[in-house]
Amino acid sequence: MIEIDGSKYEGGGQIIRTALALSTVTGKAFRAMHIRKGRTKPGLKAQHLHGIKALESLFNSKSEYARLGSEELVFYPGVQHQKSVEIDIGTAGSISLILQSLVIPCLFQKNQTKLAIKGGTDVQWSPQMDYCKSVFLPHLNKYTEKLELTIKKRGYYPKGNGEVELLIKPKGTFEERQQANKIQLINQGSLMQIRGVSHASEDLSRAQVAERQADAAKHALNPLHCPVSIQTSYQNTDSTGSGIALWAVFSKDGTQTDEQDPIIIGNDILGKKGKSALDVGKEAAVGLKEGIESKKPADPMLADQLIPFIALFGGEIHTSSITDHCRANAYVCKKFLGNVIEIDEEKAVIRSIL
Repeated sequence: MIEIDGSKYEGGGQIIRTALALSTVTGKAFRAMHIRKGRTKPGLKAQHLHGIKALESLFNSKSEYARLGSEELVFYPGVQHQKSVEIDIGTAGSISLILQSLVIPCLFQKNQTKLAIKGGTDVQWSPQMDYCKSVFLPHLNKYTEKLELTIKKRGYYPKGNGEVELLIKPKGTFEERQQANKIQLINQGSLMQIRGVSHASEDLSRAQVAERQADAAKHALNPLHCPVSIQTSYQNTDSTGSGIALWAVFSKDGTQTDEQDPIIIGNDILGKKGKSALDVGKEAAVGLKEGIESKKPADPMLADQLIPFIALFGGEIHTSSITDHCRANAYVCKKFLGNVIEIDEEKAVIRSIL
């Protein structure tokens, strides 16, 4: 049984999320200790428990010590026996984070899997759903015949209750996916366009929060002299909230983008009480602008999320900085797959050594 130290690096939930995914893929059981030791309230949270329950439902997996606040977990992976699952986190627990435990196992199945999840779509300490949909997931197109994420309802803190549906249909066999183009994010290429979504709860529409966030972002991005398109939207939600996600799309040859082999970096910022919509939009734009000016083809959050995929399929990622999330993901990959990942801290390069 593989032993996992949950206190490594940032000591957060990333270690557990990746361990659950890779355990299911490799068929190797694991025991994790000191779960989320680096957090104010250590142990498993609701989102982790619902990720475990989803894997138990989809793959007939088994677990021990899977309860709220537990700092220990034993997980025995199974094989797929269901093609869909409905998950209700019951709080504003992050949907994008729970997907990190589920997307990889679903990529290794023969048939389409449908994930319907209720929880937080746009909450602190996690990628917003628009970032997940438009920055992270497009890098997996090469491995799938269908990869469709639908945000049916926004869910802000504290009540959550947002709704997301994800359909995943893998392409070909595992061997064919391994032979597909590897994730090679080495050069940024030419900036083609910037896109985004500025969103808010319906009760903020009279104050035009979504429009003001978008306008501030556009103004801050003007010096880049490229097309900028930011959609605005309002929804009836159970809690008041807002946010903006931006992403920059690049071309390798300076003429067109490649949907099967994209270069996209992003940044997102949440609104909060006492912070002006103008500041939210500007902050999101400044962060994206810094990523563009770094000349790197992967922002740190994207690099972190793609590490398990280059560990499984091969590839190389150049990013602007190596975070503890990246180090934690590499640590777990090595536990399950062997010495398949190396990180050049000085050059901020992550590469597979398959």
